[in-house]
Amino acid sequence: MVEVFSVNKDGDLVDPEEALRNKVVGLYFSAGWCPPCRDFTPLLCDFYTELVEESEPPAQFEIVFISSDKSTEDMVEYYHDMHGDWLALPWTDPYKHELKKRYNITAVPKLVIVKENGQVITDKG
Repeated sequence: MVEVFSVNKDGDLVDPEEALRNKVVGLYFSAGWCPPCRDFTPLLCDFYTELVEESEPPAQFEIVFISSDKSTEDMVEYYHDMHGDWLALPWTDPYKHELKKRYNITAVPKLVIVKENGQVITDKG
């Protein structure tokens, strides 16, 4: 079994099994160098804020950012500057390649909504 960790905006490692338990997950494939990504990310932030941070009770939904940036530094800058208070897969984590292959990611931005077990709800995002 692959050991996978996510990070939050503070750079703390988060166990995704615990953080994503019983949640629908948006896998957000994006990159700071991509103009359409930079256009879509603020819209996703607004959606996330309304759904998770301002709803009572909060929706059982989480986003995980999977970067296609060219370096860790580029990913961290884009994540901190434009993204919501959601999780990210570390840039160096090879699991991102498996996720891109599994969900047939050939371009960014792409938002794939999955059940807790990884089954796709929609890949039209």
